[in-house]
Amino acid sequence: MTEQEAETTAPLSVEAEGETVGEAKWSALRELERRCPGLDKGSVRFAVVSEGERGLLGVGYAPAKVIASVSNPVVPEVAEEEPGSPAALLRDLVERIARGLGAPVAVSIREDDESLVATLTGPDLGLVIGKHGQTIDAIQYLANAIVWRGHEDRKSVVVDAAGYRDRRRASLEQLADRAAGEARASRKDVSLEPMSAVERKIVHVYLQEREDVETTSEGTEPNRYVVVKPVA
Repeated sequence: MTEQEAETTAPLSVEAEGETVGEAKWSALRELERRCPGLDKGSVRFAVVSEGERGLLGVGYAPAKVIASVSNPVVPEVAEEEPGSPAALLRDLVERIARGLGAPVAVSIREDDESLVATLTGPDLGLVIGKHGQTIDAIQYLANAIVWRGHEDRKSVVVDAAGYRDRRRASLEQLADRAAGEARASRKDVSLEPMSAVERKIVHVYLQEREDVETTSEGTEPNRYVVVKPVA
């Protein structure tokens, strides 16, 4: 079987979050489609874990959660990485760190013109992700420093865990929208929770096109945070 051919695997399930059940289902479906190109959407079954809570101004907010499952998915076979290549180094690095954390994972490597992406799956991904993504961000930072060492042409290295990056980005963008709305309505600065540099950048970039608010980062690591300010 070549890497263009495909193989049938055991049933596949992914868990996803969103502000609503519909958004959670969309996120889960997108992750399944990423893993199984050509997926028959009609074969996907959803189980709602939690319908979530909207909260007030972000207080008491809890995301909706769903599990999407598909039986006998067809997954493209992936060629093994060339020994010593950045892809092989990334796989080895992530696997060794995950084992050290007590959470062995399966690693899928994807490379395009702009990035090298390692996607992790396994039963204990919470240990790899860490609180607010601090652990997986640290792994990604280390990977970017190591895998392209000695190479002139460098690509961005992304370490993901079963769609965590997309779910967290969506959550941060929703948080940014709520903070911007609060800042505009109250005419006061709104400080967000401490975040990693990766997550702060997501908020800054997401809000930079708005003319009614501006953002800055304040504090010192690891407690540096984004402040959303109304524009007079």
